[in-house]
Amino acid sequence: MATPHVPILEARKAGEILQAKLDPAAPLTVADAAARSGLPLRDAESGLKWLSSEYRGQLRVTADGELVHLFPTGFAKPWERVDAVRAAFRALGRGAMATLRFIVRAWVAVVLIGYAAIFVALLIGMTFARQGSDSRGRGGLPGGALAYGLIRVLADALFWTFHPWSPFAMGYAGGGGWGQQGWAHTGERRREGPKVPLYERVHRFFFGPHEPPADTLESERLVVAAIRAGKGRVGLADVMRVTGLPRDKADPMMARLMLDYDGDVAVSEDGGIFYRFPALRKTATDAADPEPAPAWTRVRPLPPLTGNGAGANVAIGGINLFNLLMGGWAIEHGMTIERAVHLFDRVPHHIVDTGLPIALGLVPLVFSAFLFLLPMARAIARPGRVRAAQAEKGRLAVLREVLDGVKAKRPVTDATVAQAWASGAGRPAEGKRLDRELVALGGDVAIEESGATRWRFADLETEAAAVEAERDAAADEEARLGEIVYATDAPDASNGRH
Repeated sequence: MATPHVPILEARKAGEILQAKLDPAAPLTVADAAARSGLPLRDAESGLKWLSSEYRGQLRVTADGELVHLFPTGFAKPWERVDAVRAAFRALGRGAMATLRFIVRAWVAVVLIGYAAIFVALLIGMTFARQGSDSRGRGGLPGGALAYGLIRVLADALFWTFHPWSPFAMGYAGGGGWGQQGWAHTGERRREGPKVPLYERVHRFFFGPHEPPADTLESERLVVAAIRAGKGRVGLADVMRVTGLPRDKADPMMARLMLDYDGDVAVSEDGGIFYRFPALRKTATDAADPEPAPAWTRVRPLPPLTGNGAGANVAIGGINLFNLLMGGWAIEHGMTIERAVHLFDRVPHHIVDTGLPIALGLVPLVFSAFLFLLPMARAIARPGRVRAAQAEKGRLAVLREVLDGVKAKRPVTDATVAQAWASGAGRPAEGKRLDRELVALGGDVAIEESGATRWRFADLETEAAAVEAERDAAADEEARLGEIVYATDAPDASNGRH
């Protein structure tokens, strides 16, 4: 009697069957999952991998090399609510920023420059109007002397900002990189690249330089490159090295990649966990895949506060300040549109008080004050961003010290880690930050015979030995393609012969 063929279940389907039968609070082996669900071992294994990927499971290794699956949060996703709240706030933030950008650009096009021109015209009109007073404005509409002074200040500011021989003349380098813009003598400003448009400079002044969107697949590409460079074998240390991710995020990522790239997890005799992806080794070229650069060499610099040159910041801030002051002046002196229209009348016109000036007073005052709050808020928040960037550099420096120390079998001590953090962050670590980082990497304090203390990373050490041995034993045939028997680019495509 023929044995019936049992189809292999998809990993998701096997995982859903296990989810209905298993108690996630108890540690599980593949045999446990197969016994409690009735699935074959191969399906129970693929189902556990899917569950680990879906619910951020963790692994333990016994002395005999058996894998034990754990699910700290059960078959639930408590992080989804947190992620949803964060996503909602990010969406609200993006919407608010988009609205603010629209307002700012509209303000620049219509209000910032337009109001400045209107106010200059008003000041000129008040200066030279003859309404029973001389050119200084005595006895007539208030503001003649103020008009003369503001016009001179504004004209001088614009002249010395945009004059071809101004020391504040701006040169902008092309390429779009942070820190490439600056101010220089006008003799060099046109040679370095195209001039940044006015609206972009204003946007930078209020909102800061535009930051490119994050590449959501960058970490995955880096890990795949590390796998191919490592003969299809990789450990968590390799993943942390190229991505910079902490261990608690690198582990779930590998569980997902095992499903996406047909990989599996194995354990060495010493208990070192490593991942195998033989399918990723297939290549049509003879060139070896280079190992991706470590994460600490790709630290993105903190963008500057505005990214503009000094001249652009002075000009934009000066025009906005001019509008703000003139808005306050218009409110103080009741400069309504009706009153402004009759500034140039040869015969004095009887002005009736029409209330608070909105168009020439309240609007420019409120919007100009609000616009000043944006760069002020970013300037206040900048020290925190600087500290966060320094802490990230320090964390990556500690990661480098630990991984390099494990690889070179070099002692990792408090002194070497503290020095690494200080060299990366530019300042010593605060409090127990170093201890938390080392514990998160799986470190334990060991006391040597001499009484000195050092940090041991048993998981990383056994993993490094296992990965190295597995790579040495990996067959080169895994990466080779078979003989090509058909090619559409061959002269005789019917048999593939050239």
